[in-house]
Amino acid sequence: MARVLVAMSGGVDSSVAAYLLKKQGFDCVGVTMRLYDNALLGLEGESTCCSVDDVEDARSVCARLGIPFLTLDLACEFKSHVIDKFVREYELGRTPNPCIDCNRYMKFSRLLDYARTVECEYIATGHYARRLEGPVLKKAYDSSKDQSYVLAQLTPEQLSHTLFPLGELTKSQVRAVAEEQGFINARKRESQDICFVPDGDYLAFMDRFTGRKSEPGALVDESGRVLGTHRGAAGYTVGQRRGLGIAAERPLYVKSKDMENNTVTVCFEEGLYSRSCRVTDFNWIVKPETLPVSCTAKLRYRQREEPCSAGVLENGDVTLSFEKPQRAVTCGQAAVLYLGDTVLGGGTIASA
Repeated sequence: MARVLVAMSGGVDSSVAAYLLKKQGFDCVGVTMRLYDNALLGLEGESTCCSVDDVEDARSVCARLGIPFLTLDLACEFKSHVIDKFVREYELGRTPNPCIDCNRYMKFSRLLDYARTVECEYIATGHYARRLEGPVLKKAYDSSKDQSYVLAQLTPEQLSHTLFPLGELTKSQVRAVAEEQGFINARKRESQDICFVPDGDYLAFMDRFTGRKSEPGALVDESGRVLGTHRGAAGYTVGQRRGLGIAAERPLYVKSKDMENNTVTVCFEEGLYSRSCRVTDFNWIVKPETLPVSCTAKLRYRQREEPCSAGVLENGDVTLSFEKPQRAVTCGQAAVLYLGDTVLGGGTIASA
């Protein structure tokens, strides 16, 4: 059987992925990517995906499976491709998705390059998604765990060398397998936040990382009337309600940000809706023969898909026109297109 490099985060999903592949007869090698130094990011004592405990959990599982275990230091690449971009995008007024960038540049680009140096034909991860020959990316059978949204930047070439062993399983089934095998991480909790910002305070992280203090500015309504003060425009995102500190007759939400003038504009909820958006840097996994095409689109990871028509401009950007107005379409977030359970591709929202 083929040799597979399995990305081992120290969590239960990647551990079971390695077990299933070995059970199927693959020659498996486990690898943990060290993406950053917690201390350098001010994360001492935090439990993150790059902690010493996570590395040891991955090592323990590999020892139990009887497969080799490697570590790969990608801290420099992760900083330049993921963390620096995360900060830069927020400073430009957008809301990035660093998990997609990590998949794009680290797991399925840099890791695949490394796999070839250790004579592995495939890489594998614990993502909940399916890959068919073609190659075609499909949603996981368990819709509540489907992660195809964060994989839409994979190229057909990368997909052809990638395995997703958990695509037909539920999370409870995965934990049951881990317990049966006596894995140390069988009941390990899942991380719900960005790995390098585990407390979710993006503004504090950026201040700490850049060494620059965020400047307060004006919170204004759509007419420009000052309603209050924000603590740094970079730390707000379109559709945000909490943390505004404004007393009003009805709830107010972030509508837009003017980074040059350091203002955040707020509105009532009805002001958040739009029917179209433009998507740049689009990666087609399966490009329809005829465009525009009727399909569905997901504009945030936890958002449901919505019916739309997708067309392509001369410069390659994709335009989406929705049947129903969409709430808080946010520049910097990913737009992913689906035809049934097949991922057509995805890109970055550039304007709404």
